[in-house]
Amino acid sequence: PRAFIVENVKGLLRQSFATYFEYILLRLEMPELTRKETESWDEHLKRLEGAKSSTSYDGLQYRVFFRLLNSADYGVPQTRERVFIVGFRSDVRSEWHFPDATHSRSALVFDQWVSGEYWARHGLDAPPVKPRMASDRALAEARNLTMLNTARWRTVRDAISDLPTPTESGSDEVENHIYRPGARVYKGHTGSPLDLPSKTLKAGVHGVPGGENMLVRRDGSVRYYSAREAARIQTFPDEWHFAGAWSETMRQLGNAVPVDLAHAVARSVADALTGAS
Repeated sequence: PRAFIVENVKGLLRQSFATYFEYILLRLEMPELTRKETESWDEHLKRLEGAKSSTSYDGLQYRVFFRLLNSADYGVPQTRERVFIVGFRSDVRSEWHFPDATHSRSALVFDQWVSGEYWARHGLDAPPVKPRMASDRALAEARNLTMLNTARWRTVRDAISDLPTPTESGSDEVENHIYRPGARVYKGHTGSPLDLPSKTLKAGVHGVPGGENMLVRRDGSVRYYSAREAARIQTFPDEWHFAGAWSETMRQLGNAVPVDLAHAVARSVADALTGAS
């Protein structure tokens, strides 16, 4: 291919994986220099490093870039950090960089706790207690932003406020929108506040660390996201139908790349290829 996009979890950038991550990048840079049947991965890594440092290798090559992106910075109502790796075939001549962020935490702090327009837009009074995100330092930074060049982070409320409250019988108007009982709070499992971006959805239901598949109402009560609400948080269009049980749908959604983030990266690559020589 003229270009490729790879996505993986944030943990791939842990220091303990540094050597293996280098190995992944070199394999993508030189895909024809494949691992031999009797070769360990670290032996293969040495051979790849030798090929890259020499001038004799003339096989297929890619220019490879990587960056950790936060979905919330691209309009996804979820703080989901993922590693993106993008490669361009060496003969493709085009200037490219990762897309600039379009949304920011500071803009949300400004909208909620400086101008107050967020609460007015949703017909609400501001809650009496500010979240940790609205620290004195964050408020001072937001007030100093005389011209915000990004939109604000989108919240869970932004994503789902137009949906009816889910019921156990479901909805005739909204598909995959059924109430699921059993949500509860315990240590390390507290859910996602309505007026912040959701925590990272994960491919699990019960016992998921942090309660990422639950929302927290303003009164402190919790409930599970319906499958449709989780799909909204992953920015899937409402036209998408999810087949199977709720737990299976939540697994699919927890494993998915947010649509709007995938679009931002893929659009930038497609535009670079369109203008390439």
